[in-house]
Amino acid sequence: MEEKKLRRLLPIQPEWSIPQLQENLAVALEGSGPALSTKPNLITEIDQSIALVVNTSGSSSDAKSVAISSDALIASTNASHKYLGATPGDSWSLLLPTSHIAGLNVLIRATALGSRVIDNRNVTSYIDADFISIVPTQLYKALTGDAKLLEHLTAAEAVLVGGGPISEQLKKEAAIKHVKVVTTYGMTEMSGGCVYNQKPLDGVEIKITQEGLIKLSGPMIATGYLSNDGKINPISADGWFESNDLGDLTAGMLKVSGRTDEVIISGGENISLTLVEELITNNFPNFSVIAFAIPDPVWGEKLCIGATTNISIEEIKGKLGPLLTPKEIFIFDSLPVTEIGKADRRRAAQMAVNMKGAN
Repeated sequence: MEEKKLRRLLPIQPEWSIPQLQENLAVALEGSGPALSTKPNLITEIDQSIALVVNTSGSSSDAKSVAISSDALIASTNASHKYLGATPGDSWSLLLPTSHIAGLNVLIRATALGSRVIDNRNVTSYIDADFISIVPTQLYKALTGDAKLLEHLTAAEAVLVGGGPISEQLKKEAAIKHVKVVTTYGMTEMSGGCVYNQKPLDGVEIKITQEGLIKLSGPMIATGYLSNDGKINPISADGWFESNDLGDLTAGMLKVSGRTDEVIISGGENISLTLVEELITNNFPNFSVIAFAIPDPVWGEKLCIGATTNISIEEIKGKLGPLLTPKEIFIFDSLPVTEIGKADRRRAAQMAVNMKGAN
C-alpha cells in the first residue's frame, strides 16, 4: 500500500502582513509551501492535496475545521472570475477578515489575476479596486451615511455581497446609488460563494431534497472535516454537500428561504441561538430567555431575545461580549413554546415583528 504523502500544516500567524499572507497562500496553492490553517491545530502535517484548513466562523458550538484542496480553491476562483469577467491585472479590495473563507478568497483571487490585494480595512481613505467582497452590514453602512465607503463601492465593477441574507429594499437602494451588487450564496464546505445572483457558478449543481434542503456539488467542494487526530472525514460520500438551508429552485434560480438549524448568520458571523440562551441563563440564573432572529437591513438576521422581565443590553454585553449580545430585547407576557414544550423561535420572531409594527 502506497504511503500517503503529507505536507506541513502551519497556522496563519497574526503578525503576518497581508502581502505575507498572500504570498504564503500562493505557495500553499502551488504545493511548494505548507498548507495554512485559520486556527492552531493539534496536528502539524496534513495530506499534500490540502492547501487550506478553515474553521467555520462565529459562535456555533459545532464549529468544524474544513480541509480544502488546492484544486477546489482554484476551481472556485476560476468560476468566480468567469462569472465576473475578470481579466489578468484586475484588482480586489480586501474589506473582510482573513479568518473567514470569504476574506481568504479575496487574496486567492487577486493572486490568480497577478495582482496584489488592496487592504482597505481600517483605513480613512479607500484605494479603488475592480472587485470587492463585503457582508450586508457593510453595504447598509455605505448606503446610510458612510460616503467614502459608498464612493469606493460605486467605483468597483462588481460588489459581492454574501455571508447572510440581503433584503430587496437594500438591493434597490444599492442600485439607485450605482453599486453593482452581486449577491452570493455558499459556505466554507463549498470553498465560499458558489451561487451568484441566484445562479450556480460554472460547474456547480444544485438539488433540493424532499425536505426542502439545498444540496450542492461541484469541483470546489471541500475534501472533508479535519479531526484532532489528523483524519479527514469526507464531506460527502456521493459528491454532494447537504446544507442546513431551505430553498427553492425554479428555472435554474435558487431562492434561499431560511435555515433549519439553530444557527443564524448575522453580519457575516455564525451565531448559535442555543449557545446565546445557555450563556445568558448561566450568567443570569433567574432570567429566562428565548433567542431568535428577525430580518434586518443592517445585520441580515438580527440577533434578538425575548424575556418576561427586563434586562439591559449592556449588562448582557459585559458577560457575553459583542458577538453574542442581542441587538434588541423584547418583553413578552410568556415565552412561546411548541406543543411539546420546545422554544418556538418562529413564533417569537413573529411576535417581535408584530410588536415593532405596532410601535
